[in-house]
Amino acid sequence: MVRKAQIVLSENLQGGKGTLEMHRILQPEELNGHGRLYSMVKMPPHSSIGVHKHIGETEPYYILSGHGTFIDNDGSRIPVGPDDVCLIECGQSHGFENDSDEELTMMALIYNE
Repeated sequence: MVRKAQIVLSENLQGGKGTLEMHRILQPEELNGHGRLYSMVKMPPHSSIGVHKHIGETEPYYILSGHGTFIDNDGSRIPVGPDDVCLIECGQSHGFENDSDEELTMMALIYNE
């Protein structure tokens, strides 16, 4: 099977700022109960994903292009860019900011523990 990714606009994700473009590569049912999200995420300049907690699931981000700030579980703010991997483990909180003047693109996968 070949198909296009489903593009969904997500406004103020998890209490963040701006409208993110989510390219849903797989739907939850296509993850066969192992997760709920596999997407490419495009974040416009000065947008963000609000701080939120993952219960029973893990989420890695893989930065494809652009630069931003990852807000880790302990509240530390870590600059990130292409080829960086941000790992949010089960029970941890995190947020993300594109505090630059360029678009940021990353891959996101949410899978069950």
